[in-house]
Amino acid sequence: MIVTPDYCRVMARYNAWQNEGLRDTVAAMSEDEVRRERGAFFGSILATVNHNLWADRMWLARLTGSEKPPGGIAGSVALTPDAVAWAAERVLTDRAITLWADGLKDEDIAADLVWLSGVTGREERRPAGLIVMHLFNHQTHHRGQVHAMLTAAGMQPAPTDLFLLPAEGFR
Repeated sequence: MIVTPDYCRVMARYNAWQNEGLRDTVAAMSEDEVRRERGAFFGSILATVNHNLWADRMWLARLTGSEKPPGGIAGSVALTPDAVAWAAERVLTDRAITLWADGLKDEDIAADLVWLSGVTGREERRPAGLIVMHLFNHQTHHRGQVHAMLTAAGMQPAPTDLFLLPAEGFR
């Protein structure tokens, strides 16, 4: 499996850039629109971005030993009470992910990660590189759902193509 610290740094910056675009778009919507049931897996835009924030914090806690977010997947949709609180917490989490990626070494990714999974109910052991790929893939998956909900709501989300990441994201 080829996951490098440089890959993680680029993906952390891509994640932060994408979330900045989501914050701007969501901020232009009413709270009712952000909370509206839209038929997505987690229902609303707010519920989906909350779940993504919760999952990022959970995986970051497992990778770094930092504090885990409260609750489980079912409660993840209510991690923050509203879009304003979500946006503030999203900034903090994106900074934490970027700082983590900036400090990575090859051996950090080569090691196994062991954790007690709330999904499987047992201890899991996987290569850290696989978990890192999952972290970034999971973010993209749920942002895609949010992008679809925003588009259906008449909003124009920012571009999502990785090659459009501003040049400073590639340092």
